[in-house]
Order: sequence, then structure tokens, then C-alpha cells
Amino acid sequence: MIAVLPSPLGMLTLTEENGALTRIDYTPGAGPLSPATPLLREAEKQLNEYFAGKRTAFSLPLRPRGTAFQQAAWAELQRIPYGETITYGQQAARMGCPRACRAVGGANGRNPLPIVIPCHRVVAAGGQWGGYTGGLDKKQFLLALERNK
Repeated sequence: MIAVLPSPLGMLTLTEENGALTRIDYTPGAGPLSPATPLLREAEKQLNEYFAGKRTAFSLPLRPRGTAFQQAAWAELQRIPYGETITYGQQAARMGCPRACRAVGGANGRNPLPIVIPCHRVVAAGGQWGGYTGGLDKKQFLLALERNK
């Protein structure tokens, strides 16, 4: 099942499979489609609360698909506190792979559940923004939203 939801970042397409959220995609130009399942309605509610500054963590069943390394990287992303950032190097070190900065960046870039799995909280060494699949404007928006809470 899918739902297309409006957000301050544009339209988001949420995908649910077997009772878990599996993808969130930035969907330019998509028209609104109401959530069709209880899980998609709850995801919409939690995302709206997040964008309104009323939610700092998500409590949704998630099932992102990826390699074991990607899964480890995404699990580490979920440990970064709301409103804080770490570097790709710090994330790699926390995963026990201190020299795997580029691999961590690649895994974060393939994160199928942006916002909910907060890859936007990882920045490059020296304070540069680093990359973001949705575009740096979206990463900057999300970081500013969290810092203004």
C-alpha cells in the first residue's frame, strides 16, 4: 500500500508492506492520496507532529531493505538524538568501522526511510553539510526544524 502526503518538503510517498513502513520517497508533483491503512494514517500523523515541532522520535514499525552494513548504518542513525549532528567519521567509529566513512556515506545515501531514520543528522567533517538524497535544501530545513525546537 502507498500513500502520498503533503509536507513542508513537498509531497512524500510512503510505502507499507506487511504491516511495516518500508520507504519514504520525495515525490515531486505527486497529487494527494489519502492514507489507506491504519499504519499509513499513523505515519502521516507522526510526520505532521514532527513537522509541527511536537514530535522528536517516531514509533512506527519499520522494515528498510538493505545489506547488513546498510542495516547497521541505519540502526546507528536512529541513535542520534533529535537536534544533534555527528560526522560520517563519528558514525563509522560508533559502528566499529572507523575507516569506513565513505561506506557509511553510501549507506546513508541509500536510506529508504529518510526523516524517520534521520540520515539528515550526519554532516561532513569540518561542519560542511555533506550530501542528502532529497537535496541539501531539505537537509538544511530538517536540521533547522530540529534546532529550533
